[in-house]
Amino acid sequence: MSEHATPSHAAPYQAMIEQMTDSVIYADAEGIIRVWNHASELMFGFSTAEAVGQSLDIIVPERLREPHWRGYHAAIAAGATKHGGKAMRTKAINKAGEAIFAEVSFCVVEDPATGARGSVAVARPAAPVTPPAPKPAA
Repeated sequence: MSEHATPSHAAPYQAMIEQMTDSVIYADAEGIIRVWNHASELMFGFSTAEAVGQSLDIIVPERLREPHWRGYHAAIAAGATKHGGKAMRTKAINKAGEAIFAEVSFCVVEDPATGARGSVAVARPAAPVTPPAPKPAA
């Protein structure tokens, strides 16, 4: 929220996040999901009630968890991501346990009143990588 957003003005910002067509996920410094919008429900299959309060592990494939958490904790400690908010293609998992691909941008958010840090991710589905077609024989 901008510096003009106060608790009495939070409703329009909450509505914007909820109505965005991209997934918006906010997790606290420990990686616990605190915000999960409608597009996140559609993309990952978990309702808001199922996701909020859970670890980000519900959408991070098991084999990617160790590097995910190493990067997550480094970004929280530094107050910034190493990619500078640039969207990256990554693999996630949905509620059914199926791999999905997403274009995701991340940033660290710091509460100006408390100094508490968390991370916000904005994601949209991405097509799976397909290998190049074989070249015809000459």
